[in-house]
Order: sequence, then C-alpha cells, then structure tokens
Amino acid sequence: MSKLGNLGARLHRGEISYDFVGKRKIWYGVSILITITAIVGLAVRGLNMGIDFQGGAVFTTAKTSVSVAQAETYAKEASGHDAVVQKLGTGGLRIQIAGMDTTKSDATKIELAKDMKVDPESIAADLVGPSWGDEIANKAWEGLGIFMVLVVIYLAIAFEWRMAVAALVALIHDITITTGIYALVGFEVTPGTVIGLLTILGYSLYDTVVVFDSLKEQTKDITKQTRFTYSDIANQSINGTLVRSINTTIVALLPVAGLLFIGGGFLGAGTLNDISLSLFVGLAAGAYSSIFIATPLVADLKEAEPQMKALKKRVLAKRAQASAEEEMAEARGDDDRDDDAAPAVVGPRNQPASRNRGGRGRPSGKRR
Repeated sequence: MSKLGNLGARLHRGEISYDFVGKRKIWYGVSILITITAIVGLAVRGLNMGIDFQGGAVFTTAKTSVSVAQAETYAKEASGHDAVVQKLGTGGLRIQIAGMDTTKSDATKIELAKDMKVDPESIAADLVGPSWGDEIANKAWEGLGIFMVLVVIYLAIAFEWRMAVAALVALIHDITITTGIYALVGFEVTPGTVIGLLTILGYSLYDTVVVFDSLKEQTKDITKQTRFTYSDIANQSINGTLVRSINTTIVALLPVAGLLFIGGGFLGAGTLNDISLSLFVGLAAGAYSSIFIATPLVADLKEAEPQMKALKKRVLAKRAQASAEEEMAEARGDDDRDDDAAPAVVGPRNQPASRNRGGRGRPSGKRR
C-alpha cells in the first residue's frame, strides 16, 4: 500500500505520468468498438423487460415440492409465455409471467394449480396491467432525461459548456454500455435496474467532476505562459487524480461484486441481479469514461479555440527552439572534447615520458 501511496504522490507532483490525452485516439477507438457491440446487442436481442414495464402476473405458491425447472415448464404451457421462477425462503415459488394478458390470469392460475397438484386458492396472484407498465417506463425515461438536463446545466454554470458536453457524452457512453450488457446477458430490467443506473450515473459524474475541478484550477491564466498546452495540463489533471479514482472505484466495486456474484450467483438470490449488474457495469464504465473519454474530449474541444491554437503554436515553437539549442550545445561540447583529447592520445609527447619511467634515455629537449 505504501508503494501505491508513493506512486500517487509522484503522479500528483508530476514526477511521472502516462500520456492519456496524447493517446486519446486509441481510447476513442476502444469506446466506439464497445459501444457498437452494445448497440448490436440491443438491436439483436433487445432488453428483457420486467413485469413492471410490460405488465403481466406474479403467482406466489405455498410450500411445494415442485422444482423451479418444472414450474417454468408448467407456467409456459399454461400462459404461452416464458416465466421467471424463483424459490422462496418459505419453500414456495414465485412465478413471474411478463407480457401476459391479465384477463387470462384466472385460467392460468387454475392450470398451474392443476399441474402442481395444489389448491388454486393457495396461489396468490398479483396483476400488473400494460398501461401501468407503460406509465412506469415513461416515468423512468422522464427521470433519466431530467437528470441529464440538470447535469448539463450544473456543469455549464460551475465549469463551462465544453465540460458539460464532455460529461454528457461520457454519461451516454456509460448508459449505452450498461444497457448493452443487459441485452447480451439477458438479465431482467426492473425498476431496481433504473435505480441502479441513476446511481452509477451520479458516481460517474462525481469522478468526472473531480478531474474537471483540478483542470479548471490548473488552467487559470494558461495563455500567460508558454511551457504547457491545454492538453498537457489536462493530462496532468488525470494523472494527479488517477490513484484516487482507482481506489474509490475498487472500494465501490467490491460490495457490488459481492451482491452480483455471491448473492445473485452463488446463493441464488436472483432478485439482486437486476440492480447489482447495473451497478457493477456502470461503476466500471464510469471510471473508464471519466479518465479516457471526458477529459480528453474537453482537451479536443478547448484546443479548437483560436487562443488555445495560438498557445499551442507558441509552446511547440519554444520547445523546438530549446531542442535546437540543446543539440548545438551538445555539438559544441563534442568539438571541445575532441580538441582537448587529441594531444593526450596522439603525438610524441607521451613517448619520452615512458622512456624516462623505464630508465632508458633522457627527456627530449635542450639542456640549459
């Protein structure tokens, strides 16, 4: 841990760094590839919308010896729709059938009771109409839209519109990847999924704002100097907050991974999957986008400004001049060393000295 702390301190002081902004085309390409994969998954497989969005019925049985696989088969035969069945702690089953016409719920309930050999009265039915599902879906989209608008307004006021645009692109990037993963994996989308999605968007925004705040502070009066371009300072801001971003992301991912892999996978609590997957994927995507997408995009937008173009031209010219002067100094140093070294290597002056040391002969020259 001390090594990680030392690394973070050296990154913050600028002693070492990685050129995130300079290699931004690589990260853009990776993000485009992931986003295209997510969009293809959405187009081909689509989202497995839960009962709250599609409407349908949820049947809860008393304690039974019927297995989950058998109940799924019985439910599909009775309703004509695929069913999601979960084993409850009471020994009963929760049978969820999305997209089913609620007018057929009584007939489905009787057929299920017959197949499972239980009393129909022992099966409780909760119905969700399609209009209710549409209303929930519309409210989810409204909430997401309001969140995005507020984010843009806040960032435009607190920072500037370019940072607001970059943050919005990063958030859309995170949403697309998360929903694409849901389509590819086939997990059910529930209101819990929407809650998880809004949660990770807030986290992603927090991580991005930390970098933006550092960038805003370091770029005050940037045009009054000729040492760094805007991209240079943007890269310093990323490196200065890099270890902090990694630490907070890992700490946030560990409990979510416990929910997803242990709770949802190992223990079989499938109700945790709808929210834990969105949190897990979204947290990872949010950390990635704040480092590799948002800040490099701000640098691109800023360096399109005339004053930043002029600054970059001055900085590069100064660096080229310094490099040329350094090369000339090195060349002059080499010439001086050659002049001094030649007499020590070539010439007769060393020969008399060796003869004198050997005791044979005298030093050359006239005696006085």
